Amino acid sequence: MAQTQIACPNCRQMISANIEQLFDVTQDPQAKQRLLGGVSNMARCPHCGFQGRIATPIVYHDNEKELLLTFFPPELNVPLNEQEKTLGPLIKKVTDSLPPEKRKGYLLKPIANLSYESMVKLILEKDGITPEMLKEQQERVQLVERLLQASSKDVRSEIIRQNASLFDEQFFAIFSRLAQSAAASGQKQIAETLLAMQEQLLEETEFGRQLKESVGELEAATRALQEAGKSLTREKLLDIVLASPNEARLRAYVSLARGGMDYQFFQLLTERIDRASGEEKVKLVSMREKLLELVNEVDRQLEARYKQAQELVEKILSQDDVVKAVQDNLPNITQDVVDIASQMLRQASERNDYVRMGKLQKMIETLRQASTPPEVEFIEQLLDAPDETSMENLLNANKDLVNDQLMETLIGLVAQVDQAAEQGNPEAKALSGKINKIYKTAMKISMKKNLG
Repeated sequence: MAQTQIACPNCRQMISANIEQLFDVTQDPQAKQRLLGGVSNMARCPHCGFQGRIATPIVYHDNEKELLLTFFPPELNVPLNEQEKTLGPLIKKVTDSLPPEKRKGYLLKPIANLSYESMVKLILEKDGITPEMLKEQQERVQLVERLLQASSKDVRSEIIRQNASLFDEQFFAIFSRLAQSAAASGQKQIAETLLAMQEQLLEETEFGRQLKESVGELEAATRALQEAGKSLTREKLLDIVLASPNEARLRAYVSLARGGMDYQFFQLLTERIDRASGEEKVKLVSMREKLLELVNEVDRQLEARYKQAQELVEKILSQDDVVKAVQDNLPNITQDVVDIASQMLRQASERNDYVRMGKLQKMIETLRQASTPPEVEFIEQLLDAPDETSMENLLNANKDLVNDQLMETLIGLVAQVDQAAEQGNPEAKALSGKINKIYKTAMKISMKKNLG
């Protein structure tokens, strides 16, 4: 979004604001979230304290859903022919960015909206969101806006108290997306305000306190499992789980160590139940029931996540330009998507489906390039060099890559490898000599470059 000088709607003094008029989801998948989250076209006046939405013309486009919407704020009092002069170039930009085969009839009939709310409603309806769902979401978005506009922490506390029932999982999901969008779009002041609000919400709302407790229990569970280290057997895991002080800790263990809670694990628990008696037996039976319930819940969530990931992979593979499809969907790509794509590649290889293999390989390579910093990729090449001479030749042939980022990465890597080697890690010991040679050679080249 462009930083623009505008007059504050309240006091008319000049202020800076991030103004965005074109939301083309086809070219920028994050655009929808910026619009729906109310992050774009928001301003805060340091002079009078005004904070709210800036009235500005908007064009919204989603080629996949064949949706082209326009909105011209009526309070701007601009004649219709002048509105067209403003919106026309934006619509032309949308059309020009599309390949000929994707330019369809809907582009000639943009849907005009008389209000910002009606535009948002149309977008959400296309996503299958019902009026009831929309009403619930709007209530929570409006609640975030009220909290943002609150003049002090005490005023926010009163708003929280009056709207206690709205602070649920849906609210915190919306709040999290708004905070991420504000940070990603460079709205530093709003992002900082949201961060301060988050601390207050975690302390003063029931769901927030539960969320904070869950995070704390997850950290405690992680430490317990890390301390067990390589000695973590199913018997040891069972001991750790049975010592859980509360259900939140139990839930954390299930989320972290689901792989170890298999048939053999529950068989060990059943054997303990058989040997127990009285209150201890009742407690262990109750624990088994709760564990089975939590494990089934995790499995359902995993199944849903993998299904969603699989649908995204298939969507990307259905596009003619796989590389562009991956790049357009990068914000939505998780480790699950990467795992599913790798699994599909193995399956395609077993079936000798070369067309599908080619697309999947292109997808995985694009993801690897997008997620791997160039300095890390270069270090991997250096480590793969067959001997010291080849490594030195590679460094000398790529002196432009020997920069501050590479040296910082190497320094961190040397420290990590050396520490692991001292602790007896055999792989680290084998790697230590090579990574140190790479670092020393790169350091010489860096020093020569700096000396001119």
